Amino acid sequence: MASYGVAEAKNKFTHLLERVEKGESITITRHGKPVAELRSAPRLTLEERQALYDAFVRERLKGPPLGISAAELIRSMRDGDPE
Repeated sequence: MASYGVAEAKNKFTHLLERVEKGESITITRHGKPVAELRSAPRLTLEERQALYDAFVRERLKGPPLGISAAELIRSMRDGDPE
């Protein structure tokens, strides 16, 4: 796996993306320590995306309901209501 410092990666970003598109992984470092990794995004079919979404929904429904609407939740967070 290739490794580039932040400044060099910034200057070669387009080139690095081309390498990633070909399957290579690139590590970005800051002061010699890894801080990020560039790798190609998984290419999912429509069916695979739908399956991931369905699994997410199933997991969310396992949790307890909030008992308040999203607007009420945001309002209480904004106004600093204790809870």
